[in-house]
Order: sequence, then structure tokens, then C-alpha cells
Amino acid sequence: MDIQTILSHCDHTLLSQTATWDQIRAVLDDGIRYRTASACIPAAYVKEAAAYVGGKLPICTVIGFPNGYSTTAAKCFEAADAVKNGADEIDMVIHIGWLKDRRYDDLLREIRAVKDACGGKILKVIIETCLLTEAEKIKMCEIVTEARADFIKTSTGFSTAGATFEDVALFKAHVGPAVQIKAAGGIASLQDAEKFLELGATRLGTSRIVKLAKAME
Repeated sequence: MDIQTILSHCDHTLLSQTATWDQIRAVLDDGIRYRTASACIPAAYVKEAAAYVGGKLPICTVIGFPNGYSTTAAKCFEAADAVKNGADEIDMVIHIGWLKDRRYDDLLREIRAVKDACGGKILKVIIETCLLTEAEKIKMCEIVTEARADFIKTSTGFSTAGATFEDVALFKAHVGPAVQIKAAGGIASLQDAEKFLELGATRLGTSRIVKLAKAME
């Protein structure tokens, strides 16, 4: 698999709490130059970023991030506000405590509500796999499918671990055909990126692949 194919599946990401506009702008410039799938940035920068790229690069942002225990109303507001500001894609974190409590209907309702708040934009649902049992991961595959979200996503990158090959393979076996898979967190090599794509991921949340592409020039 050539590097441009891999780059085309990458959400080029900068979500550090200390991220400055100069750093965000550099991510946007790299996303445009290397033709990544999107740039994934903090919500506070979305409006500025959308104006800066002028439609040359999809803008992705995160809501309920990274812990997921905001209220549903807060998540819906965040999603709608991000879309109003120019976001093309929304990555939301589930309420993990609800999953542990088996409040499956609440999870389903929340994802559907956020999907509605996205106004037709892409919704990716982060389930933080490192904190879940296999049974909980499978259940979330079912809920995300029923909610008609666009993607299920492995990780925030802010918890105890990131994406694994095993989790992506598990997703592929249990999500519906309309749900795509995003692997995120700790993807550090072209070999790993290619493996995730071969296993069924269609997006990769990473900052390192662009850095590797630069190093090859």
C-alpha cells in the first residue's frame, strides 16, 4: 500500500490541551499538502480553521471529550455549535458509565440525538476500547449500528491505551455494513497503519503518519 493511500485515510490530529493557533495552522497546512481525510482539532479552533482552509480540507472536531460524561444536552449543543462553525465531522465520546450500568437505551438515545444535532455531517462514536470488556465492545457495535452513526472509533488517545488490531477486527465482525471503523491512538508506523486498514478500518486518527511522510521526502 503506497503512502498516499494511507494518508488519504488519516484524520491528521492535534488535540493537545496546549495546542496554539500556530500549531493548528501547521496541521491544516499539512493536511492540505498531504491530502489527508481531515484535520481533527479542538472545537474552539473550528471556525477559524474552516475559514483558513476555505473548503480545501474537511474539519473534524471532538465533543464530550475525552471523558464522555457530559449531559446529552451538552453534547448536542457542542455538536450543533461545531457544525455551525464549519465542522464537517464530529467525533463524540460515549458515556462509559452508562455502558457499565447497562443503560443501553440511554446510550442509543444519546447517539441518535447527537446524530440529529450534526445536521447530516459525519458522526464518529468513540467507545474507549481500553476501558471495556469484549462483551461491552460487541454491545457498542450493536448500539452504534442501531443508532445509524457513520463510524465507530476505538479511542480518544487520552486514556490508558489506543487502538489495537484485535479491536478493529472485532469491530469488523460485529458492526453493520453501513458503519465504518476509525482506529485511533498510538498508531506510530506505516506498517501498523496499513495493517489497521487491511483489518477493516477506513479512518486512522494519528499525527505521526504525516511526520513519517515528511521524513521520507
